[in-house]
Amino acid sequence: MTPNEDPDGIERARLNQETARIPWRELQRFFAQGRVIEVAQGLDLIEVGLCLARDEAATVAAELSAGRIVPVGDAQARAWLAADAEVWALVVKPWILVQEALCASGSTPTLAQG
Repeated sequence: MTPNEDPDGIERARLNQETARIPWRELQRFFAQGRVIEVAQGLDLIEVGLCLARDEAATVAAELSAGRIVPVGDAQARAWLAADAEVWALVVKPWILVQEALCASGSTPTLAQG
């Protein structure tokens, strides 16, 4: 089977192309609707999206139970808004998966101190 014939590979590639960095402020409407799910650092955003797209309920339930994927809470939303943060986002209808965008060094971005 060639990579082009691998359904999972095709779906991963499609999801990867639909992933983008976006300012958190642009997701406020979806957050207010309860549709934004935070994916913990260390998890692959594309793999989580693939699990949701496949409706892998047991895997999703395990990640939810472990707190590695959670609905974005009010405190986190306020912090990202105050920091004018960017997140990586991936739409897997009806959800928007987000993961905090890290600096190129791998550290969490912080506001510059003036």
